[in-house]
Amino acid sequence: MKIRTKKDRILRIRLRQRKRIHGTAERPRLAVFRSVTHIYAQVIDDMAGRTVAAASSTEKSLKKVFAGDVRGGNTKGAEALGQVIAERLKDKGISRVVFDRGGNLYHGRVRAVADAARKAGLEF
Repeated sequence: MKIRTKKDRILRIRLRQRKRIHGTAERPRLAVFRSVTHIYAQVIDDMAGRTVAAASSTEKSLKKVFAGDVRGGNTKGAEALGQVIAERLKDKGISRVVFDRGGNLYHGRVRAVADAARKAGLEF
């Protein structure tokens, strides 16, 4: 695969990571997808092939959290999303996950989601 664009680079890194990162029922994979205006988090059990929990900055239930300068395109919004996904996992009895940054650098919004999830009680 020839790298011509930034998207090609992210895809290549994502595929390389997915060779090593697998989610199980005891320790599912917390996958983060970042677009320009929104951020999405999904917790996946790869062995069963199902999504355990998901949260995104586009959800109507998160509109009350996203007020003022907090939105999906900045780090404050990513922190809020990390707390929400951690709470949803705690309700399901899951406390350990494998973090999948989705080919993005561990920086900015991706790091904010991870730090907020750790602060809310997830282990990875």
